[in-house]
Amino acid sequence: MSGVNDVSGKAVKDFLAEAEEILDQLCADIGVLSESSEGGECDPDSLNSVFRGAHSLKGLAGMFGFNGIQDLSHNLENLLDSLRLGKVAIGPQVVVVLTDSLEALGIMIRNLGEGVSEKISVQSLLQRINDCVSGNEGVESDSLLSSLEIPRSMINALTEYEEHRLLENIKKSRNIFTVLASFSLATFDQDLAELTDQLKKNGEVISTLPSVGASIESSIDFEILFGSAKPMAEIVALVADGNVVVRQVNGQQVVIPTSATGNTVVAEDAYPEAAESDAVKPNAAAPADAGITAKSMSRTVRVDIGKLDDLMNIVGELVLSHSTISDIAEKMRKAGYSTMLAELLKAAKGLERKLNELQKGVMEIRMIPVGQLYEKMGRIVRKISKEQGKKVDLRVFGADTELDKLIMEDIADPLMHIIRNAIDHGIELPEERRGRGKDERGTIKLSSYQKGNHVVIEVEDDGRGIDVAKVKRKAIEKGLISPNDNLSDREAVELIFLPGFSTSETVSEISGRGVGMDVVKNNIAAVSGMVDVESVHGEGSRMTITLPITLAIIKALIISTAGRYYALPITSVLESIMIEPADILTVERKEVIQLRESTLPLLRLNRFFHLDGEAAGENVFVVVVGVADKRLGIVVDELLGQQDIVIKTLGPVFEGVRGVSGAADLGDQRTILVLDVGGIINEATKGGGQA
Repeated sequence: MSGVNDVSGKAVKDFLAEAEEILDQLCADIGVLSESSEGGECDPDSLNSVFRGAHSLKGLAGMFGFNGIQDLSHNLENLLDSLRLGKVAIGPQVVVVLTDSLEALGIMIRNLGEGVSEKISVQSLLQRINDCVSGNEGVESDSLLSSLEIPRSMINALTEYEEHRLLENIKKSRNIFTVLASFSLATFDQDLAELTDQLKKNGEVISTLPSVGASIESSIDFEILFGSAKPMAEIVALVADGNVVVRQVNGQQVVIPTSATGNTVVAEDAYPEAAESDAVKPNAAAPADAGITAKSMSRTVRVDIGKLDDLMNIVGELVLSHSTISDIAEKMRKAGYSTMLAELLKAAKGLERKLNELQKGVMEIRMIPVGQLYEKMGRIVRKISKEQGKKVDLRVFGADTELDKLIMEDIADPLMHIIRNAIDHGIELPEERRGRGKDERGTIKLSSYQKGNHVVIEVEDDGRGIDVAKVKRKAIEKGLISPNDNLSDREAVELIFLPGFSTSETVSEISGRGVGMDVVKNNIAAVSGMVDVESVHGEGSRMTITLPITLAIIKALIISTAGRYYALPITSVLESIMIEPADILTVERKEVIQLRESTLPLLRLNRFFHLDGEAAGENVFVVVVGVADKRLGIVVDELLGQQDIVIKTLGPVFEGVRGVSGAADLGDQRTILVLDVGGIINEATKGGGQA
């Protein structure tokens, strides 16, 4: 395959599924690497992981014929290999090159997924990578190895990278140990992994080599080269076992556990070659009936999100079919048909239970932790803060909170823009922060938690906050408000969400281009979410995003007004009440009612959508809805009960319709609109109740 045009659509899809996963892991590892490099050192595990990721991406792109991605990945791999071997010193310049390379790879992969044929030029980036590799060549010396009494056979078995890591541990005056372990053939993979994990918590595992044991029919031996700052006694106590032997090879003492109780034998030889006897290193006896299995230990599979969408649609059709069956059974009961009716109702109830289980299972499959999104945000914080000469720490909380995969994708860009704005407008330069008595390092807190059937994501910074007076002045200059408007501070802060509003005096690559927060708000509203802002001038700001957990299958309250039927997501419905017309009061030309010692604003749905007809009768129904801390009473004609619905998008033609999130089919062949409660509340609070 010579290029993209030779690759089938399925191949591109397969490549993207693998490449995006590799790229996400690369971004996470580069983040850890960047943080560890601030002290002038590299985290070896992260560096190895990044190297393997670049190697995998290079091979994958080469297999599918994506030459541009392959070339960039290959050069990135060379730089990472030089870092691993100590030939290139880690520093700010190298970290910037690494992050820029990942960003370029992300653009190339994203263009491929979107079918964009435009190629981006990476020649300058390739030159920067090569400059890093060629300009920082270093020479390692073997002289330090002579201080270790390690058999030459073991030294020769080390790879170039492992030899480099051994030298690094010696230079840092760490103790060097060999850990000889014998495991049963039946369980050696798990036992070796447990031992390695235990050692990694207390130092660095430099190399793991197979060793010849006394009983190759029933056991397998490994020799682990290990460096640690901890003394020998602690390492011995850590792994004390009858099948594990610990030796220190850069000291004069040898400690050999002889039993699981921790009893030890102390010898004077640094590395006695004769210490290979069974008396020194006992072997574990394997069970006589131990078998060897080739079964995978993995309990997960990767599924294309499109297949889950198809499955969700099928579940939705089944929900509608069940609704139809239930309606028919109810009509038969009212008509007096009793023959077999009990059996039909029983079957309908059983089908409903199984459908609920199926629906819950499919929805859980679509849920992923928001931590996957946080990893991408960490890379953005590091990149933008370095470009602006600011010092910013990102702290994340609630990374295990789960959200629907598609909602996660839709809010990724809005969340990124909020964080970019927090760095650009909020966090001050280090000298300015010191002048205000703050720590020179700014902090952005990214947290998420579940609140009922919603997920709340908060972005909080300790920067300069929003200057309300400046916001009002800019709004007057742009003609967005009148000088005579008496806005509260909270109302003034909400002006930043108006189209074309910006407080930046100059245009930058980050913000100040006349677009931004209005797009953020619209994109969040498109997934039935809301965004709210709080700020204290001089202390910082907090953006709060409230989202539904899923938009797939939901339970809805069916209502009617002016002869039209609508669905209200039950997750946003707090209660429904019946009131008399005399209970409705007017405050500042807006209708309100008193509800349990608080004032609840009202919205008449027929007026909101400009429908003819008012509710007739002495009493009216009010559905109390809420998102986050905002409440609204929606006046309707009738409440028709609850029903499971599958939300369908309306397409680009209806994107500008506020207050509607989609449509749904009912079991009686009717199609109704699904209301966007967050959008309705926003429109009602700012526009007097008309869409």
